[in-house]
Amino acid sequence: MVKSTTVFKLTSCVQNDFIDFLKQKIMAFTLGIGSQAIDFNLPATDGNTYSLNSFSNSKYLVIFFTCNHCPYVIGSDEVTRKTAEKYAPLGVTFVAINSNSKNTYPEDDFQHMVERMEQHKFPWKYLYDETQEVALAYGALRTPHFYVFGEERKLVYTGRGVDSPRDTSKMTVNDLDRTLEELTTGKPISVPVTNPIGCNVKWEGKDKHWMPADACDLVW
Repeated sequence: MVKSTTVFKLTSCVQNDFIDFLKQKIMAFTLGIGSQAIDFNLPATDGNTYSLNSFSNSKYLVIFFTCNHCPYVIGSDEVTRKTAEKYAPLGVTFVAINSNSKNTYPEDDFQHMVERMEQHKFPWKYLYDETQEVALAYGALRTPHFYVFGEERKLVYTGRGVDSPRDTSKMTVNDLDRTLEELTTGKPISVPVTNPIGCNVKWEGKDKHWMPADACDLVW
């Protein structure tokens, strides 16, 4: 009986170690908290090309992966606008990136990006990651997926903007606003990681519901 119990305890220990290892491997797909922002060089709807250094004068930076068609994006864009406008005077700059394959959703192509910005005049730059290299580098999971960087351009938050992006009338938590309030007032980030809520990134040559094998929820 003693021998059997000992084996069970060892087995449980191995299982826990394996689960921790698995989490680390899966979460490695997405940029981890404390990681440095990754450079990019992408065209924007305003006719210019932007890199990470283009925003060096901004105290804080919010990079988020988005698109034109996703109902979770469309449903929450006005809340995101309010958050961007609220924190702009405090040195927070928002940068939107569309990495979706135009062959999966034609309405996510560059021309539709231009038209959407002309129509809505969002307070951020809207960049096009046609090769999807930037989405892979950051480990973007869904649209929208937010990444908040501090003064040293180290990641302090990644995940959702709000808890009900498709219908913000049902929203009870605004994680992005809370994070920026804490960041701009020098407080510790109370919840640095949440699961992004939205449509998965549309990867070139894949089914519209496909996600990389090592991409998974950030919080279990």
